[in-house]
Amino acid sequence: MGLSLLTLAVALLGLAPLAEAQQTDARALFDHRGEDAAASVVGPTQTQLDAAAANARDWLYAAGDYSLARHAPAVEVTPANAHRLRPVCAFQAGDVRAFHTNPLVYDGVMYLTTRHDAVAIDARTCRERWRQSWDPDREAYAQANRGLALKGGTLVWGTADGRLFALDAATGAVRWERQHADPTRGEKFNMPPLVVDSLAVIGVAGSESGIRGWIGAFRLDDGAPVWRFDIVPADDAAEAATWGGPGGLVHGGGGVWTPIAMDAEARHLYVGTANPAPAFDRRGRPGENLYTNSLLVLDAATGALAWHHQLVAGDALDRGVTSPGPLFTADVDGEVRPLVATAGKDGVVRVLDRETRQQLYAVPVTTMENETVVPPEGGVRVCPGILGGVQWNGLGYSPRSGLLYAPAVDWCMTYAGGGDPAGWMGPHMGGRIEFGSATDARGWLTALDAVTGAVRWRYASDAPMVAPAVSTAGGVVFTGETSGDFLVLDDDSGDVLYRFHTGGAVAGGIATYVLDGRQYVAVTSGAMTPFWQRPGGSSTVFVFALDDAR
Repeated sequence: MGLSLLTLAVALLGLAPLAEAQQTDARALFDHRGEDAAASVVGPTQTQLDAAAANARDWLYAAGDYSLARHAPAVEVTPANAHRLRPVCAFQAGDVRAFHTNPLVYDGVMYLTTRHDAVAIDARTCRERWRQSWDPDREAYAQANRGLALKGGTLVWGTADGRLFALDAATGAVRWERQHADPTRGEKFNMPPLVVDSLAVIGVAGSESGIRGWIGAFRLDDGAPVWRFDIVPADDAAEAATWGGPGGLVHGGGGVWTPIAMDAEARHLYVGTANPAPAFDRRGRPGENLYTNSLLVLDAATGALAWHHQLVAGDALDRGVTSPGPLFTADVDGEVRPLVATAGKDGVVRVLDRETRQQLYAVPVTTMENETVVPPEGGVRVCPGILGGVQWNGLGYSPRSGLLYAPAVDWCMTYAGGGDPAGWMGPHMGGRIEFGSATDARGWLTALDAVTGAVRWRYASDAPMVAPAVSTAGGVVFTGETSGDFLVLDDDSGDVLYRFHTGGAVAGGIATYVLDGRQYVAVTSGAMTPFWQRPGGSSTVFVFALDDAR
């Protein structure tokens, strides 16, 4: 049952504590707009970006830092006091479509995106500083944008009609704009870019539109192209043999739509690639279909391929890789080894040695049924379904607990391949899906021993879990449910320490940062794309802190 407006107002002012793990109501929170922009933004520098994992003050990348660990060294919020978290402000971004942004925080300012806007707000008060709107040339299929990249006062923003923008971080003014993807071919940008040295790196999404996926690097100062790696090869490339030979490629797939990891020392990018197309019909693409459904490791300066690991070869079930990290080091049988965890829509967490390429283990984190079948025309039940497994926010890792955290969707569906590909899914799918009712969908947050893969605990949710699992040195995990609840869990036990109902699906990023000695947590809440059959919500950022922190 929700709180009264008076009770909530008292709680926001820190005058009275709420009951432990109380589910509270967000409807009384409003955004504030119009604060003047700062005169200038002079960072972060490349040194700060490289060392972001040790920075408790800011949240400098979509997943916190290049490793994709989604871990912060902040220590104020702990299992002992998490029940005293309170919303201190909320910002309504003015959109009712899918809200999947990953907020960035630098020097007390938060940067985020909606479908058509980039916005800066005060990270303490939620007051709007500036807003830059993008007017698409055509209505793009992509309904979500997953955020920005920031370096040295420049924000980089990719849009669904294939444009790349550089914005002044202080004012939102456009520094340059370049058309790099072709929306008439189904190409779109919806992932958060990665900035490193003098480059901004981004890939095209749209596998369901039959694109031939690629990832590219562009100069940060003017947007000029520097390198490009073709995930789906040219017809005369050696890799074309994995699609049935030269001339055999009709469509391709292999989009990129989730954050990239980077080994800051080796300057290697870790990229997760999506499924081949047509998605459910392999008749026109025999073979392993490189480099779809793969973990790609590329040289950041040149785009040259260092190595790759294909998680699902010759996919017929839309099993793209969504989590090309975290990158971490751990003691394995007395030897400290560099590792990478990876996962995707197949619902399996894998850990590989980054030097030897050896796979240490593969552990399912959701229901598995007919998970390797090629769909017959008559249809077959498959678990996880096309919206199942580990989705766009990927895995998290805590060096404090030594655990990997895997949010997952448990939703089985009926697949039918071949036959007439016409219908709402179109010829690039090569079949059809029967979603069934969303009331059948569930979620998991599974904590795995990062070295052995042993399951330490599991949190079961009545709703799909696509939010990130953000851990801290204080011993807590921040996450959320598509039912609208923001959760704080004990990182060692999985016990729920705090719950707050936001009014919309928690499906975008979560960031934590420390300003003037006070730890804040920013949580995104809003709508999802219609396929998910989830209740709608207004795009809102809630900011939490302890009630007695000052």
